[in-house]
Amino acid sequence: MRVIVVLEGDQTGQELLDEALRVLAPDVTGIDLEFPRFDLSLESRRATTNRVVYEAAAAIRENGYGLKAATITPEGVGDIGSPNRILREEIGGKVIVRTGRRIPGVVPLGGVHSPISVVRMAVGDAYGAEEWREGAGDDEVAFRTERIERRVCRAVAEFSFRQAERTGAKVFGGPKYTVSPVYEGLLKEEMDEAAARHPGVPYEPQLIDATFALLISSSGAPMVIPALNRDGDILSDLVLPLFGSIAGSESLLVAFDDDHVPSALMAEAAHGTAPALEGKDVANPMAMILAGAALLSHADESDSQSAGRAIRESCLEAVADGVRTADLGGHQGTRDFTDEVIRRVKTKLDVWASL
Repeated sequence: MRVIVVLEGDQTGQELLDEALRVLAPDVTGIDLEFPRFDLSLESRRATTNRVVYEAAAAIRENGYGLKAATITPEGVGDIGSPNRILREEIGGKVIVRTGRRIPGVVPLGGVHSPISVVRMAVGDAYGAEEWREGAGDDEVAFRTERIERRVCRAVAEFSFRQAERTGAKVFGGPKYTVSPVYEGLLKEEMDEAAARHPGVPYEPQLIDATFALLISSSGAPMVIPALNRDGDILSDLVLPLFGSIAGSESLLVAFDDDHVPSALMAEAAHGTAPALEGKDVANPMAMILAGAALLSHADESDSQSAGRAIRESCLEAVADGVRTADLGGHQGTRDFTDEVIRRVKTKLDVWASL
């Protein structure tokens, strides 16, 4: 890893991206990184009719890593739409991974303590489906044509088991394959085949409704949950707040080569642009900092992996020691929290180097 493509965003999203880049700076991590920037603010996307989004996606494909700030998606019909959809398609992303984890001092809900990763398909299913209506009045009927691909289902399943191997987790959950054996059963088939390829990974398939119910009372071992696109989107919105805050959660878009080895990753925070917090130095930068750490952790080089670990540990240890922004019950500002993380990262890497 030598290049991380930076996708600038809107409002507080951009401010938090700047904080994450301070932590990734070469004088902090000891890694000589370059950060080519692309302005994905709403103003820039409108001015270029989304050309800048395509250019950013091409740069991520070429260099393998991207760090994205939160962006505004305008609601008006005929406007430039969501940059996330374009990025997913142009990067070739097959999987979105969102991980909820316990933050020291923040009380989780329902006894949930161990990390939970939701691995959902990034394309297809309910999103991008063709929709139409027929008839009128009480006889009006709405239709939607959804599709999923076996190659995407295989990517979701294989990444889930590899993620579980890396983290000591079990693969849990799944689609409603009993009601939809042809459509949703396609993902279940790939989950079963991945389980056979990874016999050392605990595997507990559940229907999606049972998955939701069991999550409320779950504790113990970490979990990785493979999901369809729509199911995973909804499931993420439940899982992340279970930990009391989404501040400790990052989101990864992953593209793969033919052997299901990640060929490109784009990381971002799981939250939005938070316009009410813009310019006030009160927003929590931890999720954005953890997004940058996730990129380093997935790199092949040991120095990058060490830096990623140091950043993750420094964030959580700072919170454990009472260095917190207002959303976590503390009094530190955005920059003060980042300064503390930087101090701790430098100390950790220095100590580790001496050992």
